[in-house]
Amino acid sequence: MKTSTKGFGSGLLGVLIFSGSLPATRLAVSGFSPLFLTAARALIAAALGALLLAALRERRPARPDLPSLGVVALGVVIGFPLLTALALRHITSAHSLVFIGLLPLATALFGVLRGGERPGAVFWAFSLAGAASVAGFALTHGGGGSVAGDTLMLAAVALCGLGYAEGAALSRRLGGWQVISWALVLASPAMAALALATEPGGWAAIGSSAWMGLAYVSVFSMLVGFIFWYRGLALGGIASVGQLQLLQPFFGLILAHAVLGEAVSWAMCGVTMVVVACVAGARRYA
Repeated sequence: MKTSTKGFGSGLLGVLIFSGSLPATRLAVSGFSPLFLTAARALIAAALGALLLAALRERRPARPDLPSLGVVALGVVIGFPLLTALALRHITSAHSLVFIGLLPLATALFGVLRGGERPGAVFWAFSLAGAASVAGFALTHGGGGSVAGDTLMLAAVALCGLGYAEGAALSRRLGGWQVISWALVLASPAMAALALATEPGGWAAIGSSAWMGLAYVSVFSMLVGFIFWYRGLALGGIASVGQLQLLQPFFGLILAHAVLGEAVSWAMCGVTMVVVACVAGARRYA
């Protein structure tokens, strides 16, 4: 199997896992503050990552790799989880699709800046068309926003794109699951201090849905998804595989239909077909 095909397969699994992140975060912030949620999900994932690193006797990263791991931690361990948790107190998870549709563009841009990739003009045309399709669908079907929520989501997307691109470049040397595991371990002292400072006052009042949301974002969004995602980006190319994120909002809506019984419109099906075509075109010309 070609390396690029393996990269797309692995990246697609990562996107499927990430598709439940925003709805799960929305559930979690119903019982936890955004600051505590950010710290708790990182600490739980860091504990699992540390166990993997110890069990498989992975070498510690070299000193020159530490700044890059710090960028990964800032982008995907701290920045994106915290900013989206704060944003989802002002906007709906459906409205956040506007910004998730911009994430592939951010990832591709940082892939150029940090990963040394040089996609052609046709790739950028497909990427822009896909982002516009997702954003247009979300704007017409996702409800209203707010200045605070929208600003937080824009900042979250920028930091996440940086973390994705930096982690993908580093994965070529360290491996995908090793990168996210070391980034989580690196951030764990700060996250432990934050968790202690923002600990909930009454644990008994926290509902089961909040606990389920915390479990999902800790294990799957924070660790398992990145194992597949960083491997996919490293094998298939940051800009190319990054376009798979255009499908994330639609996977999320499909999950909402299957689990919650929410309706799937013909508009969603049509836009999904457009997005699939854009992903295929971007892959070919990346």
